[in-house]
Amino acid sequence: MTTLLPSERPAPATAAGLGLARSLLRLHRSALWCWLLLVVALAATMLWAYGPGHETASADVLEQCRGDAEACHFPGGPWLSRYSTAVALTTLVVSFLPLLVAAWAGAALIGRELENGTAHLAWTQSVSPARWLAAKLAVPALFVTAGTALLVPLHRLMWDGGGELLWTDWFDAYGFRSNGTTALAYALCALSFGVLAGLVTGRTLPALGTAVAAVFALTHLGDQYRPSMWPTVTVTGAGALSLPDKALQLDRGVITDAGVRIGNNMACTDADRGVAELRSCLAHNDLADIWATYHPQSHFWPLQLVESGIVLAVAALAATAAFVLLRRRTAAPGAAT
Repeated sequence: MTTLLPSERPAPATAAGLGLARSLLRLHRSALWCWLLLVVALAATMLWAYGPGHETASADVLEQCRGDAEACHFPGGPWLSRYSTAVALTTLVVSFLPLLVAAWAGAALIGRELENGTAHLAWTQSVSPARWLAAKLAVPALFVTAGTALLVPLHRLMWDGGGELLWTDWFDAYGFRSNGTTALAYALCALSFGVLAGLVTGRTLPALGTAVAAVFALTHLGDQYRPSMWPTVTVTGAGALSLPDKALQLDRGVITDAGVRIGNNMACTDADRGVAELRSCLAHNDLADIWATYHPQSHFWPLQLVESGIVLAVAALAATAAFVLLRRRTAAPGAAT
């Protein structure tokens, strides 16, 4: 009587994926701990700036204003200096740290394994190239997303509580990215750029340099074209002289009697003029009206969401290109051997 031996079956896809994720965490646990420590340090700094830092800085300003009214225009003090430094540094770091970490993670995870040949060894085992690449994207994306999702609300909390002590406006490039969804979008895009660069170059440092240069170029384009990503508000007449508080003014000019708009023309745009003086000035200069184009502060979230959508679309294209490139390379004869 013969004994039927149980047939050997490949490990389920879920088990193989979990095993690959665990191996990635073990291999790069030092980098993960560094990222977690940075997130904790930034979170603690922003919580200090929101609470005790803001209180002591406000006390510095009140003390100076009480002694000298002129000092209120240019306040100082040791605690105000510490508070301003904390706000400025955390804004800069939250704006750039997630995307730099993500670019490094993508480039290092892919470029190093291709450079050392461990990727080809993994492909010959129970992990397919596509599953291998998916894990390389999913694991760092999870931790970068979690860290950034914590930092951005804390920065927003610090920012909203800053009041008159803030050193910049809502439309400033660094503050804009640190206060909304664009921080996460750029980080995920940097990760995709790093993975794609790692596959193209097959080396860690060139991939890292390429990914960082690409994502910095993308952030520069975002800063340049952000005002045009959402319809602006245009006002004419006396309303062009007194725009809403904290509005981002884009252009201001005059309208000739022929109906032609001339930008960057400051004729009759003295904010101290009344309506009667404005009309008299326009008539004296053969002009029909003045106009101004701006973004009110209420456009913050529309601009955030539109820019985030564009950046995420670029990230999806880069990730798709990485999978297509990997498939073409591994489909070639002897590619995975």
